[in-house]
Amino acid sequence: MATQEIALIVGAGPGLSASLARLFTKEGMKVALAARDAKKLDGLVKEIDGRAYQSDAIVPKDVENLFNSVTKDIGEPNLVVYNASRRVHGRITEVDPEEVLKAVLVTAYGGFLVGQAAAKRMVPAGKGTILFTGASASIKGFANSASFAMGKMGLTGLVESMARELQPQDIHVAKVVIDGDIDEHTRDAERLKSRGPDGWLDPDAIAETYLHLHRQHRSAWASYVELRPWSEKF
Repeated sequence: MATQEIALIVGAGPGLSASLARLFTKEGMKVALAARDAKKLDGLVKEIDGRAYQSDAIVPKDVENLFNSVTKDIGEPNLVVYNASRRVHGRITEVDPEEVLKAVLVTAYGGFLVGQAAAKRMVPAGKGTILFTGASASIKGFANSASFAMGKMGLTGLVESMARELQPQDIHVAKVVIDGDIDEHTRDAERLKSRGPDGWLDPDAIAETYLHLHRQHRSAWASYVELRPWSEKF
């Protein structure tokens, strides 16, 4: 009998993370969720019969404890998704440097810590998948959004480096660039309507791409995927 797959989603919350958790569970995986505020995940944990862990992705000890706890409680993760990010809007002449630092740490450095912890376990196992969530800012910087561009572009460099190092060791590393806004089912009807048909990305549809990346045959691995609505300008 095949060993049950274990998925860990870091930076979990509503929207995409919830869609990933539901889909992975439907596929027969045991799912662990991590967030700085684990209590907010109570409803989702009950729905998927999963586990939630309180962890700050930019604190090395927290990340190490997270992986140790997941391994002890449900098993070694063979699919890890880094979905955490933070941004601060503001003109470059006015934005708070401390807030920018926090944003870059969460978006990029946290990705490094989680990716490193996953790799330390997957390399000896000789297999695994590590996926990172990107955004429009992964490929283009917008006005008044320097911190997000710094973080997401830094994450791009991390993923490219990890992919070149780890894929020859049978560890699939990839980044999903979500070039548009996700419909988290909390937006008002008028705003949804203003975008027109498929103006928002459906988180359930996005989740299918993550699963596909995890299931890809290694003879045809993708390390970079862009997703956007057909109506999105790019």
